[in-house]
Amino acid sequence: MLLKPFNISKVYVDGNYVYEKILGADKVKVGKWNTQKIERKHLSLRIWVKRLARRTVCFSKSLQMHKTVVGLGINVEIFKRPLTT
Repeated sequence: MLLKPFNISKVYVDGNYVYEKILGADKVKVGKWNTQKIERKHLSLRIWVKRLARRTVCFSKSLQMHKTVVGLGINVEIFKRPLTT
């Protein structure tokens, strides 16, 4: 199973029965509220890191720089780790 290495205990999904069939009823939580929270985090990250938005002037010429900027954005925005100079 793909989720096993990440030790995920809950998966928030819509009302489709297939999720319970594949993952098990104990791991599946149905509802829109948690999905909205996750989507809000994605939107905040996309706004904060311009490189994740489509049609923007801000872009990375190299994959390494793209990964670095996105990683910094995740560390600051989601994990609240301050940037050190």
